[in-house]
Amino acid sequence: MAIEHTIDLATLLPSWELALRAERKSDHTVNSYMYGVRLYLDWCAAKGHPPELDRHQVNAFVADLLASGLEPTTARARQLALRRFSVWLVEEDELDSDPLLGLKPPKLDEKVIPALTDDQIKGLLKACQGKDFRDRRDEALIRLMLETAMRAGECADIDLADMDVRRGLVTIQRGKGGKGRIVPFGLQTGRALDRYIRARRSHRLADSPKLWLGERSKGFTYWALYDTLTYRAELAGIAGFHPHVLRHTGASRWLGAGGTEGGLMAIAGWSTRDMIDRYTRSTAAARATEEARGLNLGDL
Repeated sequence: MAIEHTIDLATLLPSWELALRAERKSDHTVNSYMYGVRLYLDWCAAKGHPPELDRHQVNAFVADLLASGLEPTTARARQLALRRFSVWLVEEDELDSDPLLGLKPPKLDEKVIPALTDDQIKGLLKACQGKDFRDRRDEALIRLMLETAMRAGECADIDLADMDVRRGLVTIQRGKGGKGRIVPFGLQTGRALDRYIRARRSHRLADSPKLWLGERSKGFTYWALYDTLTYRAELAGIAGFHPHVLRHTGASRWLGAGGTEGGLMAIAGWSTRDMIDRYTRSTAAARATEEARGLNLGDL
């Protein structure tokens, strides 16, 4: 039987990664877990601490992350990686017991993430004006994410075969939690996608099964999506942009246009209603004001 606190955590990471992939965890999840554990081991080395999973030490690691200015959601993800790793070590008899069992995650702030205004959306699309491959791709990306409120990772992973431009449907084969869904989009988004797909035919990687391709001979990962959309936002003069803002904006626009909460949950891939409140908090007051004016409750 293994003796606790004497195992080499770093050498076990490849085995854990193999187990995660065997469980069909997404690439994003696997990479996040691996990065979280490696970051902790680097922190241990820098601080002169033993590279072990000690709850007080892990708490100090998280406290340092937060003190450095890291967002609570990111610090929570790093701690989650360590807790999942600890569980796996016990399951594999590398540890006798879970030293992180019951460790509480850092509390999250209920931040209000502002949705893009109509002028900002127009500016973002204007920043993609042009007829070259990248312009066509980025306009299609932005329109699709804005209209469908899909996750950035889901968008980056779409296969060409999952896109039905004529019918205005895209299939998300594996969303969060391994759940798939079919998402509709309108004519303007369909036209932008059609233009991009036609431009894609002359790309060196045109035979790739993935819908999105990078410049020249490059593929297109989540981080490529992040970089290219951030670049377009800079051209449009949008400060503090993150691709996730498109999901918030898409959700807010859906409700603002009179869409139902049930319909939004279906297309966005949410299983609980509280996610609607979280993603549309910034525009809730404006929608309530419009609703109140329409009710005319002051007409007595």
